[in-house]
Amino acid sequence: MNLKQAKSELHLHLDGSIRPSSLLEICKEKNISIPATSLQEVTRLMEVPENCDSLNTYLKRFDLPLMILQDGESIERVTYELAEDLTKEGIEYGEIRFAPFYSTKNGLTQEMVTKAAINGAKKAMKNHPNIRIGLILCCMRGLDEDINLETVKVCSNLLGDVVCAIDLAGAEALYPTSDYKYIFDKAKDAHIPFTIHAGEAAGPESIYSALEFGTKRIGHGVRCIEDSNLMKQLKEREIILEVCPTSNCQTFPLKKASLHPIRKLFDSGIKITLNTDNRTVSHTSLNKEIELLKNEFGFTESEFDTIWKNAQEARFLK
Repeated sequence: MNLKQAKSELHLHLDGSIRPSSLLEICKEKNISIPATSLQEVTRLMEVPENCDSLNTYLKRFDLPLMILQDGESIERVTYELAEDLTKEGIEYGEIRFAPFYSTKNGLTQEMVTKAAINGAKKAMKNHPNIRIGLILCCMRGLDEDINLETVKVCSNLLGDVVCAIDLAGAEALYPTSDYKYIFDKAKDAHIPFTIHAGEAAGPESIYSALEFGTKRIGHGVRCIEDSNLMKQLKEREIILEVCPTSNCQTFPLKKASLHPIRKLFDSGIKITLNTDNRTVSHTSLNKEIELLKNEFGFTESEFDTIWKNAQEARFLK
């Protein structure tokens, strides 16, 4: 591909990027009952339907993966495998995010969940020394305040050479970003870096709230295109947008990929990065996203170098 800059991926969900074959194997090993018996059926249940009409529909594809993320061995395995998948694409730095609370149904604590993921990441980096992995812990819209604050606490306790930040994710259209100031106040007190999902299912008001909280990075942020003043602010403040074109087209939804605003965002001077969001759910890879930008928007090698440079500058682990 001859890219001058090393490739990095900053926006990648663990539960949305599990190998279907691994999920099927784990279910058989752990005697987990699922409504599928073949790899084809499992894959169909994990991938977004063609008629996806909203982010809420998209999020239903996480129900099955979360069934296997309830023990340390499985969490460690899928974290390792996702890091391994990144190395196969020549990615040299990746940040994997997940909500530790969603893996506590069978008795694990949020800290135990996170430590299992750390083990998987460290094992992957030992066996694949060309990649660096960071873990971002997701607070979730719709959860009780004490649960989200526990996630912040766990992040603070484990912050270091693998755990690197927190995030706010979930059903943005149902739960306004403005309701979650308490998370980022606590994060700032604990000196925890953060990113925030905003401007995906909700409009510019969600991004404005994220900026008020002090974020330097925004997950998605594509609906800033609806507000020229907001776009100006993003450019002037050098805010990084973690753009995920295929996923955005599935959740927005856009009738075709060519309508995605990524070219306009890039040409306006906003700092964008290129990401997959959920590799399995969206049936994509970073190389597929690269080809999409080349074929639909005419991105050049030098423009890709700018995108990778943006990612290198925005990464939480230096």
